[in-house]
Amino acid sequence: MKKEVSLSGIKTFVVLAEQGSFTKAGEKLMCSRSHISKQLAQLESSLGVSLLTRTTRTQHLTHQGERFYERCKNSLSGISNAIDQVLESADALSGNIKINCVGGHIAENIISSLVSDFMLEHPEINIELDFSSRRVDLISGEFDFVFRMGELADSSLIARKLTDLKIGIYASPSYLAKFGKPKDPKVLREHRCITGSVKNWTFINSKTNEKVDVHVSGNLTCKNGRIMVSSAVAGNGIIRVPALYCKPECEQNLLTPLFDKWHIESVPFYLVYAQDKHKPMRLRAFKDFTVEKFLSYLK
Repeated sequence: MKKEVSLSGIKTFVVLAEQGSFTKAGEKLMCSRSHISKQLAQLESSLGVSLLTRTTRTQHLTHQGERFYERCKNSLSGISNAIDQVLESADALSGNIKINCVGGHIAENIISSLVSDFMLEHPEINIELDFSSRRVDLISGEFDFVFRMGELADSSLIARKLTDLKIGIYASPSYLAKFGKPKDPKVLREHRCITGSVKNWTFINSKTNEKVDVHVSGNLTCKNGRIMVSSAVAGNGIIRVPALYCKPECEQNLLTPLFDKWHIESVPFYLVYAQDKHKPMRLRAFKDFTVEKFLSYLK
């Protein structure tokens, strides 16, 4: 069975072999001769061999000591290089960043622009973008950052809220001309609604704070915001989407917002990442850039 050997003892032995004397080794390591002698004795005891032969005037490595010194010197040099490389990569604005985001308007219009501008400032950083709504595991290292809508329950992650997304109900003039404009949310049960992942729409009365839950249905279910908006513009039904999804369509009167007296609670939008006190500088830079600049991309 191998005995436990102290790494500090090995380092002391290597320095002693290189310096050629206990006095010089003590000066190098800033410790006493007796401390070096004690560490050497413990190392030889653990290994069961003599590494150094000493007389009153000279010292020299034994045959086993020479072999042990050569191997340990190379290993310690490799450890030192590894430490230097880790420190350089932690402080350098270079390397890879893996980002996941829900697809559609936010990913293609906002996050893509934000990432492009970040890369212009830091050209040595490589970005891998994944636009999918699947559940991802940040702890495993699959992604460094995830952009997500809605409340998050995982307390092991850090969620920096970037904004609250206003949610609206919209329909095209052609749809309203054909089917009529609903007077209140309850009437939506009788209308065609274009749905994504949410089929139960909760409304709040702006004056009384009364809440109404309406289960809706329709001929089209799709989790892509662009398709939902384009289908609503074509007159296929009523949509519930973040207001920024259809801002141009509303400005061009292609879609009309419904229900002045009722609204839907805004949805928080987060930048999510794993807790880590020692994040590389490239990750800290992206987090800071996103928190500082995100709102400017919503205009």
